[in-house]
Amino acid sequence: MSQFFKHPNALVESNNIGDDTKVWAFAHILPGAQVGSDCNICDGVFIENDVAIGNRVTIKCGVQIWDGITLEDDVFVGPNATFTNDPFPRSKQYPESFPRTVVKHGASIGANATILPGLTIGANAMVGAGAVVTSDVPSNAIVIGNPAHIAGYANTSHGTGIPSPACSPDGLPRPLTVKGAKLRQIPLIEDLRGALSFGEIDKHLPFQPKRFFVIFDVPSKEVRGEHAHHDLHQFLICLRGTCSVVLDDGHSRDEILLDTPKIGIHIPPMIWGIQYKYSSDAMLLVLASDIHKAESYIRDYDQFIELVRKTF
Repeated sequence: MSQFFKHPNALVESNNIGDDTKVWAFAHILPGAQVGSDCNICDGVFIENDVAIGNRVTIKCGVQIWDGITLEDDVFVGPNATFTNDPFPRSKQYPESFPRTVVKHGASIGANATILPGLTIGANAMVGAGAVVTSDVPSNAIVIGNPAHIAGYANTSHGTGIPSPACSPDGLPRPLTVKGAKLRQIPLIEDLRGALSFGEIDKHLPFQPKRFFVIFDVPSKEVRGEHAHHDLHQFLICLRGTCSVVLDDGHSRDEILLDTPKIGIHIPPMIWGIQYKYSSDAMLLVLASDIHKAESYIRDYDQFIELVRKTF
């Protein structure tokens, strides 16, 4: 028999409530719901039947958790946040099954945010207050607005969507905290005839390129990358305009603004990489150490973290 606190004015019909969970006044938990340990269910929360809530979850006042919703461990849900589970609701009409909405471990949902049905909010993501989330949110992303868009990534250099400049105040490439990644200076020659930058293998490029591709005409709100490679090296140079690059080794995270062709960034294998916030004129050159191989990609962040834990 679990030991949890129930306010006298709360209605708890479920027998699946974890130890040390607190259920406060006027909360109502239906019989089929599963609630983990050490959770805080605040005043006026309603939890339906087909609901799974992990450990150490906080649900603030005025939130309804409907059938088909899963909140994993350490999730925070702010006051009056709204979950939905039927994309085309009609009175007295019920779908055969509800789309599954999953809020991954460590994610936070801000006050008055709205989450459309069938979405996944990635691990450690941050949904801003009042945001309307209409598509999946990547792990660690900070999303705001209506419709919600990515404004930054949590736990980077600033964690506010403001990337660090590539150069230190002394003009040299900034050191990174992500293991193995490195900003490298590329020679730039400028005169009355224009500008030229170049790189030499082993001197400026840390590997022998076997492939290149160029990214351009990307709407500034779009995100590219969001993957790691098992054994591929990449070297990124923003030839024109600006873009932000997020690097993640599973322990540390950096966000760097690439805004000059005289600075490139080396991304070694087993580093999760994201590029976003492209300026309208941005042109990003990517040099790769091997030809394209679909099997070299790791596209699921949770899988990436698991591989990092096993490898290192």
